[in-house]
Amino acid sequence: MRPFRVALTGGIASGKTTVADRFAAHGVPVIDTDVIARQVVEPGQPALAKVVAAFGPGVLGSDGRLDRRRLREIIFADASARRRLEAILHPAIRAEMERQSHAAGGTYQLLVIPLLTEGGRRDHVDRVLVVDVPEAVQVERLMRRDGVSREQAEASLGAQATRAARLAMADDVIENAGCAEDLAARVAELHAQYRQLAADQPR
Repeated sequence: MRPFRVALTGGIASGKTTVADRFAAHGVPVIDTDVIARQVVEPGQPALAKVVAAFGPGVLGSDGRLDRRRLREIIFADASARRRLEAILHPAIRAEMERQSHAAGGTYQLLVIPLLTEGGRRDHVDRVLVVDVPEAVQVERLMRRDGVSREQAEASLGAQATRAARLAMADDVIENAGCAEDLAARVAELHAQYRQLAADQPR
């Protein structure tokens, strides 16, 4: 039987990494699909060969690694290209996530899945935790973090699921526009809750 699993999701610049790090500090295994998405397209991985077969050798840099910027340009310009890419990467990411989850153990696990809402599926997790901040805070954080203009930051938000759609999927919410002490207290509260839910899970 697989472990009790909590999906952590949230919009861009909402603080998902900070929250995940707080759970990790409690000893919770954290499996991050953004990290896995990079691992499955490393040189020598089957998914990289499939991407090159689908989009041509022009998506590789001179070092043989995936040129992410070039690939982004292709899929942003063509919705069918994005679907082809997703059809290659999503199964590879899902398989590696399951492999890591099986190996990680723990009373419960935190699965960081930024695009959970966009994917529309939650059958592989027991609980959904949304990190939420006002959109104005996301814009300011993006501008500061990535050095982009307000228009670029707002466009990045517009390309994701809406805040309302994420919250509609949530079982639990962390408001992450406050101070570090408030965040630590909320994570500790949820950690205790998830440990109890995992203990109560039928075996």
